[in-house]
This record gives sequence, structure tokens and C-alpha cells, in this order.
Amino acid sequence: MSLRRTPLYDRHVGAGARLVEFAGFEMPVQYSGLMEEHLAVRKAVGLFDVSHMGEIRMRGANAAASLQWLLSNAVLRVEPGQAQYNLMCNEKGGVVDDTVIYKLAEDDFIVCVNASNREKDFAWITAHNPHPDVSIEDQGDQWVQFAIQGPFGPNVTAYLSEPDILPLARYRFVVGMFAGIDGCVIARTGYTGEDGFEVFAPAAHGPALWDAILEAGSTHGIVPVGLGARNTLRLEARMSLYGHELTDDTSPLQAGLGWATKLKKPGGFLGSAAISAREGAGEPVLVGLVLEGKRIARDGMDVLHEGVKVGTITSGTKSPSTDRAVALAYVPPALSAPGTRLEIDVRGREAVGTVFEGSFLDLP
Repeated sequence: MSLRRTPLYDRHVGAGARLVEFAGFEMPVQYSGLMEEHLAVRKAVGLFDVSHMGEIRMRGANAAASLQWLLSNAVLRVEPGQAQYNLMCNEKGGVVDDTVIYKLAEDDFIVCVNASNREKDFAWITAHNPHPDVSIEDQGDQWVQFAIQGPFGPNVTAYLSEPDILPLARYRFVVGMFAGIDGCVIARTGYTGEDGFEVFAPAAHGPALWDAILEAGSTHGIVPVGLGARNTLRLEARMSLYGHELTDDTSPLQAGLGWATKLKKPGGFLGSAAISAREGAGEPVLVGLVLEGKRIARDGMDVLHEGVKVGTITSGTKSPSTDRAVALAYVPPALSAPGTRLEIDVRGREAVGTVFEGSFLDLP
């Protein structure tokens, strides 16, 4: 099966990117190198192609009501110009996907979904939509999406944007002009733990906008960033990734996402009854681990306590910002307290990890 390509494929090739398969797309994993790209985002600004993500447009008088049922957060509280993080759950309380919704108007939403779940999510929403009068359209190929992330990300974005986007709070957006292209969604959202923006634009303008962003950021040290650094950045910031920390079997509460899971909202939501029933049942919970020494934990490795397997690593890396090996893992609640020492089986050799609460960027 041939791989799909984003509108920016030729730009990636021209920049010397190393391309890999990801979620059915041929995507850049790195350009100049993971470490350089990662630290550029932490210290200056990086540019990501995230056009492989999916966009589902939901319109109609009952669009908000449909999303209130389909998603875990309090969608009815969202205002036009506001974005909101959500979980879409199944009947057993597992996570179908994590999403960000953008409310364009009272009757108009964009649901941004993970690249690996584009078709699945569209089918799920269509099948479980409680209001048949709501229009549901897969617009994934109509948009190009950029992430401009890092301390200088707002400056670069503002230089190209109209109206002024610097006053926007986190998870707010405007629809306006970006690098001379009208109808763009310019949102103060991102997946790196840094300040910055994500920009949705008509797909045909993708290459020209990529060039404009790199030119605007040239005085701030902007670099293009691939999937490799995108993963290390999100992991340092303790952000979950679908297929790793979130699965069809994992409850949002296990993953520490109770803040986005409104079990008491009027009418509940799809999966809320099952999530409530599972609460307090002693299911494994997600923790952060900081490893001693040089060994690095990777997803799928066993976590042990006193020689007995008690959990599994979901994500692990050596943190470029802290020079420490860090990981996320599911373990029993009784072993989740900060400071708890656990062992990780790293290819037959033991590494010791300590449970750490909060972002790994806060490590002393």
C-alpha cells in the first residue's frame, strides 16, 4: 500500500529530512538531528508539519449537543473562539481517541483527531452521533496544519497574523489572515510543553506558508522539527500519546485525565457510566519514572517491584532537556506515590526508577 503525503512533502525532501512511515503517511522523523531540533523548541522556536492529523467538521443547531454526548469534557461551556481538550470514549470506558475541539460558531466545530485514528474516529462519530441533523464531514485533506512552538513561537506567529494574536490566552484562537491567506485558524495550542501556536490553513497554500514561516522565524533561530523530537518534547512535558498511554481499554482516570472527564455533567457522555463503575476498582494508574544511571526504558518493558512484574512502560526516552532517562508506566495505585522505587527490565538488565510527580521539565 502506498503511503500518503502531506502538502509539505516536497519541502521535507528539499530540507534533507529523513522520512519514515507514520500512521499511513510518509513523514519527517528528523532534519538536522533530534537533539538539535528538540533544544531549538525549548530555547527558541521550531516548525512542525502536523498536516497528517485529522479534522472532522461538525455543523448544525445540535452540533454542540452531539459533542457533549460524544466527548468527555463540558463541551456546552465552550465559547466561540475557544478550544478544548477531550477524550472520546467507548461503552466500556476506554479511550477511542483524545481530541481537541475548536468552536468556530455556536453551530460550527472542528474536531482535531490523531493521525492514526482519522478514519476510525470519523466512523465512530458518524455511528454514535445522537442528532442525525448534524452535518459531519471529514475535512482532513482540506487543511494543512503547522505547529509553531517555543519561546519565540508567539512572536513568529504574530508577525504573520492578522488580527493580533499575542493577547490570546492558552486554548483560544481566531479565524483570520495568516501570511496573506484568509480563513486560517490560528490557535494558542500545542503538544510540546512550550508556548506557541497551531495554524490550520487551506491545503493548497501549504508550501508557500511553510516558506513564509521559516523566513519570519529566521532571526529567532527557527528550525523544522520532525516526529522524533515531537515525541521527546511531549514526553518531557508528561503529555499522553494515543496507542501508548491511551488505548481502547484504558480509562481516562487511569491516565490522570480526570480534569477533562466530567462524569457529573448533565446527561453524562458515552462511556461515563462505565468509567464511574471502574473508579476505585484498583486499576493500574499512570506514573512518571526517573531512572538512575544510563539505561533507558522503552515502551513495552516490564516494571517490577521486589522482582515481581507489576506494570509496563508505555513511553520512555533520555530527556534532552535534563539529560535524565525518563518514562511513563502503568503500575498499581499502591506503588504510585512519589518517591516509590521500582525496577525496569531493560533487555535483561535491571534499571531502578523512582516515581516522579509532575512534568519532567521540573526535575531538579
